[in-house]
Amino acid sequence: MTAGAIVPSLTLVRRIKAPPARVWDAWTRPELLVLWFGPHHTRAEEAEAELRVGGRFRAVLREDNGARHEVSGRYAEIEPERRLVFSWAWTASPERVSRVTVSFRPVPEGTEVMLVHDRFADADTATRHRRGWTESLERLEALPAWREPFFPATAPAPSG
Repeated sequence: MTAGAIVPSLTLVRRIKAPPARVWDAWTRPELLVLWFGPHHTRAEEAEAELRVGGRFRAVLREDNGARHEVSGRYAEIEPERRLVFSWAWTASPERVSRVTVSFRPVPEGTEVMLVHDRFADADTATRHRRGWTESLERLEALPAWREPFFPATAPAPSG
């Protein structure tokens, strides 16, 4: 990339009707991540979250047509209930590493989540990810967990 070149990125903001601790858990606990992560035509089959700087993030998605996709990265910044930054690369194109920053801000109705995904290789990739993240965040907003006792905000993440 040449100096001064514009690097494609995307920013999405959503308000979730749950406190930051519960929304943070949905992003950082694998057993909760699989409930919402991925666009509408997929389901998350596996998730890993080694929540420490340098720790690994990984998710395996299965499309309705059977296609399998795996994405992974490493945590670069962790501020519990406030900010999460991690690298992002699909196993099919590991050389194309981008970055995801998720910020959590308490608001009267719950939590404002701002997702910034940047450092894309090209605009087409950013466009595809915009759709995927938009649908993932729709699924996160719709989690039954926000409407019923589903998991305690203070529960420790499972070890192992």
